[in-house]
Amino acid sequence: MGVRQWIDSWPVYRQFSDGDPLGRGASVKSGTSAKLNPRVNTAEKVVKSVCPYCAVGCGQDVYVQDGKVTQIEGDPDSPVSRGRLCPKGSASLQLTTGSAREHRVLYRRPHGTEWEELELDVAMDMIADRVIEARRHGWQWEQNGLRVRRTLGFASLGGATLDNEENYLIKKLFTALGAVQIENQARV
Repeated sequence: MGVRQWIDSWPVYRQFSDGDPLGRGASVKSGTSAKLNPRVNTAEKVVKSVCPYCAVGCGQDVYVQDGKVTQIEGDPDSPVSRGRLCPKGSASLQLTTGSAREHRVLYRRPHGTEWEELELDVAMDMIADRVIEARRHGWQWEQNGLRVRRTLGFASLGGATLDNEENYLIKKLFTALGAVQIENQARV
């Protein structure tokens, strides 16, 4: 490569010689970048979604190929985020495809040091038994002569990854069980 070709290959030189001083056009593209294809080119479909991390509700475009999520990007049509995602939202592909995602129930017994795998039905029965027992032992009909009909035996702390409808149903469930300590992290 001659000196002239070498200088012509510099993006900054091309910006000013091609009349593109802001570097937004072809002058900043390299030969390597011109050969690249977007990761989303092979997607069969794009599904509109909402980021599950916080209560902001940034829009996401979820790219799907062969029934599997291949990429998640900000939705430029979203009036909330206008195509932008925070670092957590940008990494939300790991929620679906990450190697650290668990697809089984793990349980560590009280005072135990090891995790053991449980069947989902067994784990759900354990949770139900503990809720019933905590409700039975912590139930209060009255306090200071006032009828309260509540339990302080358990509480609910919801997460911002749930949408309004899910949070509404959880609130109804815990209220029906007599819990009064119900909060959501999205409000904090």
